[in-house]
Amino acid sequence: MGDMTNSDFYSKNQRNESSHGGEFGCTMEELRSLMELRGTEAVVKIKETYGDTEAICRRLKTSPVEGLPGTAPDLEKRKQIFGQNFIPPKKPKTFLQLVWEALQDVTLIILEIAAIISLGLSFYHPPGESNEGCATAQGGAEDEGEAEAGWIEGAAILLSVICVVLVTAFNDWSKEKQFRGLQSRIEQEQKFTVVRAGQVVQIPVAEIVVGDIAQVKYGDLLPADGLFIQGNDLKIDESSLTGESDQVRKSVDKDPMLLSGTHVMEGSGRMVVTAVGVNSQTGIIFTLLGAGGEEEEKKDKKGKMQDGNVDASQSKAKQQDGAAAMEMQPLKSAEGGDADDKKKANMHKKEKSVLQGKLTKLAVQIGKAGLVMSAITVIILVLYFTVDTFVVNKKPWLPECTPVYVQYFVKFFIIGVTVLVVAVPEGLPLAVTISLAYSVKKMMKDNNLVRHLDACETMGNATAICSDKTGTLTTNRMTVVQAYVGDVHYKEIPDPSSINAKTMELLINAIAINSAYTTKILPPEKEGALPRQVGNKTECGLLGFVLDLKQDYEPVRSQMPEEKLYKVYTFNSVRKSMSTVIKLPDESFRMYSKGASEIVLKKCCKILNGAGDPRVFRPRDRDEMVKKVIEPMACDGLRTICVAYRDFPSSPEPDWDNENDILNDLTCICVVGIEDPVRPEVPEAIRKCQRAGITVRMVTGDNINTARAIAIKCGIIHPGEDFLCLEGKEFNRRIRNEKGEIEQERIDKIWPKLRVLARSSPTDKHTLVKGIIDSTHTEQRQVVAVTGDGTNDGPALKKADVGFAMGIAGTDVAKEASDIILTDDNFSSIVKAVMWGRNVYDSISKFLQFQLTVNVVAVIVAFTGACITQDSPLKAVQMLWVNLIMDTFASLALATEPPTETLLLRKPYGRNKPLISRTMMKNILGHAVYQLTLIFTLLFVGEKMFQIDSGRNAPLHSPPSEHYTIIFNTFVMMQLFNEINARKIHGERNVFDGIFRNPIFCTIVLGTFAIQIVIVQFGGKPFSCSPLQLDQWMWCIFIGLGELVWGQVIATIPTSRLKFLKEAGRLTQKEEIPEEELNEDVEEIDHAERELRRGQILWFRGLNRIQTQIEVVNTFKSGASFQGALRRQSSVTSQSQDVANLSSPSRVSLSNALSSPTSLPPAAAGHSRREGVP
Repeated sequence: MGDMTNSDFYSKNQRNESSHGGEFGCTMEELRSLMELRGTEAVVKIKETYGDTEAICRRLKTSPVEGLPGTAPDLEKRKQIFGQNFIPPKKPKTFLQLVWEALQDVTLIILEIAAIISLGLSFYHPPGESNEGCATAQGGAEDEGEAEAGWIEGAAILLSVICVVLVTAFNDWSKEKQFRGLQSRIEQEQKFTVVRAGQVVQIPVAEIVVGDIAQVKYGDLLPADGLFIQGNDLKIDESSLTGESDQVRKSVDKDPMLLSGTHVMEGSGRMVVTAVGVNSQTGIIFTLLGAGGEEEEKKDKKGKMQDGNVDASQSKAKQQDGAAAMEMQPLKSAEGGDADDKKKANMHKKEKSVLQGKLTKLAVQIGKAGLVMSAITVIILVLYFTVDTFVVNKKPWLPECTPVYVQYFVKFFIIGVTVLVVAVPEGLPLAVTISLAYSVKKMMKDNNLVRHLDACETMGNATAICSDKTGTLTTNRMTVVQAYVGDVHYKEIPDPSSINAKTMELLINAIAINSAYTTKILPPEKEGALPRQVGNKTECGLLGFVLDLKQDYEPVRSQMPEEKLYKVYTFNSVRKSMSTVIKLPDESFRMYSKGASEIVLKKCCKILNGAGDPRVFRPRDRDEMVKKVIEPMACDGLRTICVAYRDFPSSPEPDWDNENDILNDLTCICVVGIEDPVRPEVPEAIRKCQRAGITVRMVTGDNINTARAIAIKCGIIHPGEDFLCLEGKEFNRRIRNEKGEIEQERIDKIWPKLRVLARSSPTDKHTLVKGIIDSTHTEQRQVVAVTGDGTNDGPALKKADVGFAMGIAGTDVAKEASDIILTDDNFSSIVKAVMWGRNVYDSISKFLQFQLTVNVVAVIVAFTGACITQDSPLKAVQMLWVNLIMDTFASLALATEPPTETLLLRKPYGRNKPLISRTMMKNILGHAVYQLTLIFTLLFVGEKMFQIDSGRNAPLHSPPSEHYTIIFNTFVMMQLFNEINARKIHGERNVFDGIFRNPIFCTIVLGTFAIQIVIVQFGGKPFSCSPLQLDQWMWCIFIGLGELVWGQVIATIPTSRLKFLKEAGRLTQKEEIPEEELNEDVEEIDHAERELRRGQILWFRGLNRIQTQIEVVNTFKSGASFQGALRRQSSVTSQSQDVANLSSPSRVSLSNALSSPTSLPPAAAGHSRREGVP
């Protein structure tokens, strides 16, 4: 399907383009082929064909400075000729396809077969119909009408199977629909900055057209292909397209090609868009893949949320290459086993999520038990019948009686299958899905956008959160509150008149020019609100300082526009400073610098005094300044920034690439203290975390005193406690041995007490997270959540069990690497995520407690009933109805319980805590005892109690008895009231607590009750029910109500006394060892890993084969040279060599290139997530 839509899309574009080619100076084809070139080839081609990038801009009728005029007809025309910037998605699965998938369930298939056999036999009337002597049990009670009704049971079974299938399919369908809704929301939210009519505007990515001038900056994910026009220090990670993990430096004269789906790792700049949508490099690869992955969910336009590419690649490989398919097989069976409902969300994590591991294990155990029970039931029934008929009563086997006997055997078989159906908790995956989908939907309201379903549940087990400071714990509204200018330390904003004019001018120039021009302060949206800060928040703080000094930065910027900046050293985590060089009117150069005060001050050898003249600044002055100015500021929780400058002569021109010499001998202008106030709701949120047994650690790039002050304000550390606050350097010194290698036991000495890690680099963050996760220091493996917003947080976000990215301040790269996006950047939303995660876990436990009680009772009743009376007291159709209540409805009712604050009062469960605790086991067995006692009492003496005919030993097609109807009704009533008991799993007394907060629960309980009345009173033959009198109904309900009383009795028995109770559904230590470490060292690659690599190589060859074939075909069409194809071929060989000598780094990037031809999506991110990103 996907291929089809895509090729249509393509041919349509082709047609348009050929007709309109003349309107612009170049056609889509030319631009497309231009974008396929790299590096110097591209530069040469541009020179030969067009002249330079300016000329291309002219041909595309756009201005490098002003951008497109942005008029609607112009944009429309561009979309028609060059295509739109979106990749047509794959069609969703239709409802019928989902129904077909639901029908594949083994138990259902068995039932269908049994029902069809039963139907067939009921229509077959043997010639010797009058033969009474066939079977004993037929005691002549069967009249004509009843024989006619023999088909009803088979039909009813089929009908209930259809019900189950439709419910499952509908669930899947609505889930897919929600997923798409979520996707389109993300799509609409993804915006990009372009220049139109001289104004910088943010537009949705889909609106970008060829000829747009786009501004790219650190952390962006490029939305289209383009040519670099101007910029500073632009470095790009192209691993998602090329598989090379090194960052590529872009420049107009060496490599101007910017490709869609690649990440900007450093610097900023402008590009002119040359190809969008299916014509961009990413789009072309998507087209090759047939709309990007037939197997999986719709692909987003820039590869957000692509869980499924691995799958797509597998299916493609099968079409490619028989051998490849063989290679891929082991993988598929290993990975895709029981993850059915979770949309393969587990592909990205090697280990299953904790809950899934436990559930799978439990379901398998229950299934085995059910199978054994049902087999025994069938065997006993068959033996009993044959012995009774042919041995005891010495009946001969008459040929004309064969159908009757076969009918008996089919009936026994159906009873056996029914036992199995009731025993297998197929509601489990449903409950998990409903619970997760419900939580995800509700978490959207709590500002958590969940990208991987299982992250939501992992969060409930979190034991540690490593949080960023800026923007997460603090408001990220930076304001300068103290300053040290001209030898004076001002405790608030100084009066402009008290600052020397020369100093003032330098200060304003240094701040206005040496910051990203995209950073601005705009007037407030509402009256009385604060001014809006756009761009980098620290720079906004400094620009705000300029405005507070009653000055304006705009005139300075318009005098010195971005194009005129001579050289820019952009901020990165190594430099921790930013510098901009400008050419002064007298041809000499001046460099403005700003950055972390202790780093910049080390490079200063002069400082401006009160008169605005530089004076010598010696190391001992510096130490004094640190003591007198910087430390006091930091202890107030301020971030200190130093602003400095340096002048260079015009000749000889300095060697700008020699950074160490350039960034030295500076003159300090001033040091400012920037306050980033703690968010008001954070201290309370952190207190909740600590009460819930979660340790919060702060990891920040700030000064240690600032960090400590903020940590005390937040309540991460309390004065007088035994804790550690370390700087990155000190942390590294303590965890490394003499050789400089990191040792786990050294980390284990530190992390339990570590609360603040200051001046940390991204690697430190990654090391800390990995150290805590790998630690065996505690008996439970730690589950770590990490928050991050910068591109540099990517590795730590991937390594963590749950990565939170900031929705507002976060860069695209961080969002790609994360599991959950905090749409309001607020720490207290994380606490909500913990609450929801724990709630999912509890919902599943509630459901299990309810389901297993029903299972135990139904199986035992069916089994013993069958053995003693040759007929199950609960008929197949009734069992299916019970199965429907307890599976589908109960999973809906119990999985949608809203979370309460009390969930935060307990410690996390941890990884090897069993799903079914002792208390739950006590409840399950306790209620089973009550139910079994009553049902067996009713079965064997019920007819005497109610003075009705006994239903035992009825002939084959006898009418339903009141006796068995009462048993069925009582059984259902007990389940209904026990469903209310199941709402509490920790032995609480009040089971009605908060029941009205869950309307779904109330609706389902009342609805089930109503349907039950209809079934009993009007169900008749299909449901084997005969209508009951009012007093009989009262008794059934009364026995059901007894469940609630009995629940209180069980709650009174202390669990600690019942030592014999076993827990179930725990992950043993053996399975617990995560496989993720396998890839940390290449030597330890296990078998599957090797298979995977072989698969990757084959997949690569396959993909390249298609590419080459397509190129060859195109080449023949155009009659051009074969160079394109050959070039591809050579790159293939180099790639397969890469694959051959897979060292760790290229390995990661390879899996990126493999898992998705577009940007690094979660699938790829997932590969590298567990792989120690280099």
